[in-house]
Amino acid sequence: MLIGEVARRSGVSARMLRHYESLGLVRPSGRTGSGYREYSGEDVRRIFHIESLRAVGLSLREIGRALDDPGFTPADLVDDLIRRTRERIAAETELLARLDRVHATDPAAWEDVLQVLALLRALGSTSAGTRQRAALASVDEVPVEALAQAALGEGDPYVAGALRWALSRSGGGAALLAEGLGSPVAAVRERAVRALAEMPGREAATLLRDTLASPDAVVRGRAALALGARGEAVTIPVLVDMIVAGSNDTDAADALSVLAGDDAAADRIASLLVARIGDGTTGPPARGRLTQALAGIPGATASCALADLVGDADRAVALTAAYLLRLRGDG
Repeated sequence: MLIGEVARRSGVSARMLRHYESLGLVRPSGRTGSGYREYSGEDVRRIFHIESLRAVGLSLREIGRALDDPGFTPADLVDDLIRRTRERIAAETELLARLDRVHATDPAAWEDVLQVLALLRALGSTSAGTRQRAALASVDEVPVEALAQAALGEGDPYVAGALRWALSRSGGGAALLAEGLGSPVAAVRERAVRALAEMPGREAATLLRDTLASPDAVVRGRAALALGARGEAVTIPVLVDMIVAGSNDTDAADALSVLAGDDAAADRIASLLVARIGDGTTGPPARGRLTQALAGIPGATASCALADLVGDADRAVALTAAYLLRLRGDG
């Protein structure tokens, strides 16, 4: 079979067949009496093998090794192809996301596109200062989705603060942050709840309320502190749990004192604190923190509880209760 016939049957141009021959990938089995290349059926099968391997991303050098090296391991090559394909998909996905973010700004001119691209590139810079300056740019210039994505991945506390500030001003990005709450990475979940805690509006508040049921104690606690500062009584049980656990217990006690703004709320909070103090499973350090938390709760229920605790078998709890009663003028 001459080169023209092979080209027609294989779909590979004669020029490319000659290139394969120059690289040693295909060697025609013979020559005609006139000196023309003559390909056998085996040669044609090898050409199809070469084209198949090119289709999955192998270079011509890798193809030569795959076809001729007796020590070649196909599994290793397939592993490498999988890795490179995943890298290519990730790069294409990132490009698509970046283009979507540019499109979301509804650019009116080519200069607008370039400006948004520059800011997106700055948000991904290895320089913390560059990222911070990009975060502090006008919220009209930086897509909200890009700010939210950057906030979920930002480890520098100063840059993270700037990103949360920008998000709070933008009034958007809550949906993306909500996705971060379900991340398998604890740090991402915490960044998400911290950003939501600083965002105004009903959507962020609703997401924070849902987060009160999170299995992640850190995330649950940050949501409770944010909502407690806004006067939401639904956070009270979580705040009491935080005091027992010793997790941001001072902030939790402060939030409870804010929530104890009327007699009914004060009595409810005091009763919960007293119940945990009397719980046989609560250890001495936690009982001490719960006793201290009663200091910020007004009303008769808290005062009566402190009076009872003056006689507690735990001397530290008894002394704390006596001191707090004197401060309240009840001792």
